[in-house]
Amino acid sequence: MNFNLFFNGISRISELDLPAVSSHVKMAPLERIKSLHEMQDFSDSAKKAAVMMLFYPKGEVAHLVLIVRNTYPGVHSSQIAFPGGKVEETDSDLQETALRETFEEIGIPANQINVVRSFSSIYIPPSNFLVYPFMGISPTELQFVLQEEEVAGIIEMPVSMLLDDSIIAHKILETSYAKEMKVPVFQIQGHAVWGATAMMLSELKDVLKMVL
Repeated sequence: MNFNLFFNGISRISELDLPAVSSHVKMAPLERIKSLHEMQDFSDSAKKAAVMMLFYPKGEVAHLVLIVRNTYPGVHSSQIAFPGGKVEETDSDLQETALRETFEEIGIPANQINVVRSFSSIYIPPSNFLVYPFMGISPTELQFVLQEEEVAGIIEMPVSMLLDDSIIAHKILETSYAKEMKVPVFQIQGHAVWGATAMMLSELKDVLKMVL
C-alpha cells in the first residue's frame, strides 16, 4: 500500500469506536476467550505496560514494525512483539511509556512519532501485565538502532500483508496454558505471531479496514 494513501486514509481513526474484545477473540487461544469476555478490572493488581504500533514509509510503501525479543528466562522469551515495556515511575503517562520504550528498544525518538490514538488495553495472565497499545506514525523513513540486550531483530511488515486474511493460520504451540495447544497465528515473514500481540494486531487490522 502506498504510504501517502495510507497516511490520508487513517485521518478518521481517532473518531472510531474500537472493536476491542470482538477483535481480540479472533486471535485468542481458546483458553483466553472466557477471560476476555469477563469484565473484571485488572487495573488495581496488574502491572502496567505500553507498546507502540508504529507505521512508517519504506520507499513509498507503508510498513509496520515488530520486534523479535531475545531469548531469556521468562514467559515472553523469543516472542514477536511491538516495541514497548513496563511503566517507570518517571513516565508522566502511558503514552510516554510507549514512546520511551520505543526509543530504548529500536532507537526511534519521540519527536519522529506522531501518536494517532490509543487502542484497547489487553490483560496478559501469565505475566500479570495490563498492556496499553498506541498507534503511531512517522512521515519519514526510519533508521533502527536495536537494544541488543532485549531485541534480537525487527520485522518490517507491509500494511498490505496485515490486511491479507491468508496470513492467518492455526499452529500447535507450547504455551503457558498447555504443552500443546492449537492457537491462531499471523504468519509473518517466517514467524508465528500469537497471543497478546496477535490480539492487538487483530484490532489494529479491523480498525484499518474501516478506513482504508
